[in-house]
Amino acid sequence: MSLPFIDLQAQRKRIESEVNAAILSVVESGRYVLGPEVTELEKQLAAWCGAKHSVSCANGTDAIALPLMAWEIGPGDAVFCPSFTFVATAQVVPWTGASPVFVDILPDTYNMDPASLEAAIARVKAEGKLTPKVVIAVDLFGQPADYPALKAICDREGLKLISDNAQGFGCTLNGKATTDWADIATTSFFPAKPLGCYGDGGAVVTNDDRLAELVEALRVYGKVTPTDAAERNFHHDPKYLSLRVGMNSRLDTIQAAVLLEKLKIFGDEIEQRQKVAARYTEGLKDHVRRVPHVIEGGKSVWAQYVIEHENRDGLQAHLGTQGIPTAVYYPVPIHMQDFAAEWAPPAGTLPVTEDASRYVIALPMHPYLGEDDQDRIIEAIRAFNG
Repeated sequence: MSLPFIDLQAQRKRIESEVNAAILSVVESGRYVLGPEVTELEKQLAAWCGAKHSVSCANGTDAIALPLMAWEIGPGDAVFCPSFTFVATAQVVPWTGASPVFVDILPDTYNMDPASLEAAIARVKAEGKLTPKVVIAVDLFGQPADYPALKAICDREGLKLISDNAQGFGCTLNGKATTDWADIATTSFFPAKPLGCYGDGGAVVTNDDRLAELVEALRVYGKVTPTDAAERNFHHDPKYLSLRVGMNSRLDTIQAAVLLEKLKIFGDEIEQRQKVAARYTEGLKDHVRRVPHVIEGGKSVWAQYVIEHENRDGLQAHLGTQGIPTAVYYPVPIHMQDFAAEWAPPAGTLPVTEDASRYVIALPMHPYLGEDDQDRIIEAIRAFNG
């Protein structure tokens, strides 16, 4: 019998009555967009991170675009991001007219390499064609990037720092959320994420009062902010005066209601993920090229459990015959994809990224993965002789 890669139905059954009641409450209220559940969710997301503000939006991609728009990033600006991640992180940058500059990763955590970032900044400054403006650090596979090191670089160079927390909402470093270092954290509530809704959704979290105000305005066509209204003596509905170009990126109230119920069990699910990951690591550490390594002081939410194997494709085929699904994150680095040719870095600039793409393979991972199924997966990998 085939196993699920991520068992969303097990979670649904755990909180089925609560979620159904929450959805019905929204349906009966008639407040389908930016209803009170959205406000409450934003309050709880900020509290979860120990931050001052959270602003929800339609998806995780818009969540990255919104702060770039708020900072007026545009043509001639350089935005530094890893190439070993989902394409959304980099594809947002050209929306603004800016240029993505790709940075290599660390071989153990797969997150942005501070030394590679410094080299990329120096290269851009030496070329003189772009102005360094923003760093987007991705919390890949659920664990935090090296934010103390990255923030030190950003502070020295005068750059803004975004934590792309789409896979890592809930992760911590030295007991702190990524917003303790980053100017803003962005996240996705796509269903497969550790904290996922029943459709698309996203949010930003920040301690910057003005940035939160601008993002909240930009998600609704750049509507007038409270600060704008006070300065212009405007007392009408703010959505009917736009002072900047924005977008339509509102979170549906039903999705907020679902997320509020999921937040109640999110802490327990993170702990269950720790147990699954630890058991995988113990069973596989001597039988694969590499098992995951979490940064010192870090706590991963284990969005994925990714190993490396010398014969990745052979192993994937073998596991498929055993009814064990796998995924490859990511077989083609962003800088090697056709759409990114314009921004491809000099050859040999991203050796760790290109090496990892040849060996990585993700195993089934979710809080409800039982020990019998874990054993089945572990034994199937250990039995592979390819």
